[in-house]
Amino acid sequence: MGTFPIHAAGLRKVYGSRFGRRPIEALAGLDLEIAAGEIFGLLGPNGAGKTTTVKILLGLTHPTSGQARLGGVAVSDPESRRRVGYLPEGHRFPGYLTARQTLSIFGRMSGVESGVLAARIPQLLERVSLTSWTDVRVKKFSKGMTQRLGLAAALVHAPEILLLDEPTDGVDPVGRREIRDLLREEAGRGTTILLNSHLLSEIERTCDRVAVLSRGRVAAQGSIESLTRQVSRYRMVVDPLDDGLLASFAETGAAIERVNGHLVVSAKDLDQINALVDRVRVRGAKLAELSPMRSSLEDVFVELVGASSDSENPGRATNKDVS
Repeated sequence: MGTFPIHAAGLRKVYGSRFGRRPIEALAGLDLEIAAGEIFGLLGPNGAGKTTTVKILLGLTHPTSGQARLGGVAVSDPESRRRVGYLPEGHRFPGYLTARQTLSIFGRMSGVESGVLAARIPQLLERVSLTSWTDVRVKKFSKGMTQRLGLAAALVHAPEILLLDEPTDGVDPVGRREIRDLLREEAGRGTTILLNSHLLSEIERTCDRVAVLSRGRVAAQGSIESLTRQVSRYRMVVDPLDDGLLASFAETGAAIERVNGHLVVSAKDLDQINALVDRVRVRGAKLAELSPMRSSLEDVFVELVGASSDSENPGRATNKDVS
């Protein structure tokens, strides 16, 4: 259980009812295991349980049942947060402080020695591209610059675990790439990163694995590659492609769609794919490409959340089959 820097088992959180309303189950048995050096994305619509999960990990609320550990220490123990860096969504810093002063205060609150802090602050500001703003008051910072400073504050005590809520919110495309590179550097050093974001394209580019939450449960969990792979659909390029070959393809039972000079093949299994390849060879054509097609993470997210919603509403029809 202590081998994973972030570990949760059977987390359940029920908020009590008021004024005759029924209790709200924010989490319904959440399990998470995030390894050292891993960037893990936590996804879900509003009300899915993402914020509740982070609050439990930070000791800001207590689970109704289940357990969680950070760095092998139970989250009920304040010691579990000593090596954790946290970037909340919509954070604010006092406008009269400079970037240097802000990091100095955060560093001292985190127990960083003054000598170490004096050397670390310039390095952090350089890493988040704020060197030229070191002694400028924070009130003059844009939203994206404030976000960069917040990330530096989360890193000021060299944490082993990072909990980041919308770290690229308000950041321009160049800045988002720089933050992605920074997070990969941290992961390369062994830092465990839990990333919560609505920007699915950023999650797709940054994370090693993700969990999609819906109604307090994990609707799907795995690597980006495994979640976005559609094993039943393939892109096929054949030369030459004539009507006779297409007619022979139809005999296999696979669904064939001609799109911009290539074929989109929907096959029920590998036997159908092999039957198509056999027909290409028999007719003396050349198979230039046969590759599985992928969805975007956004496609997967929408379908999973929709399927979960349908399970809560049996009267609504769905044709989504999530394996």
